[in-house]
Amino acid sequence: MKGSLCHELEVGLPAGEIWEVYGTLRLARLAVELLPNILQKADIVHGDGGVGTVLHLTFPPGNPGPQYYKEKFTKVDNDNYVKEAVVIEGGYLELGFTSYLVRFEIVKKDGDSSVIRSSIEYEIDDENAGNASFVTTGPLVSIAEAISSHLMKQKSAGRHYNKSCT
Repeated sequence: MKGSLCHELEVGLPAGEIWEVYGTLRLARLAVELLPNILQKADIVHGDGGVGTVLHLTFPPGNPGPQYYKEKFTKVDNDNYVKEAVVIEGGYLELGFTSYLVRFEIVKKDGDSSVIRSSIEYEIDDENAGNASFVTTGPLVSIAEAISSHLMKQKSAGRHYNKSCT
């Protein structure tokens, strides 16, 4: 059985500013810092944030679904602002999923706004099809909201600082 979920969040920030976080390892670090209730820990197993990078993600106890998994970046497209990662160990694979891919796309709307599109594509064997209910974009939505809010606050603080200095 194949499935997919997608969520879009429009934000009042240029795509390039959002990609500075989403296109790097800074995304995992900020997710842990801003949302410890969603992502407890993100360790770099291998890599520098480019294709081939492997992260070990640990989720807080008591959350539904997997407690951890390792993901590998299979695409980091800095021109089109697309990043993809597949689960390579643990987590969803232990629940009968044969593949689990997370994709982030930062879509330019105009100079000052863009869309964070978070999607999940998966395949699960028929005997474990009930576990598809564990798939949700909820954590990705929370991360998108927290990251965009964090960047907006930083931008406002920068503007305020610049105004008071001139």
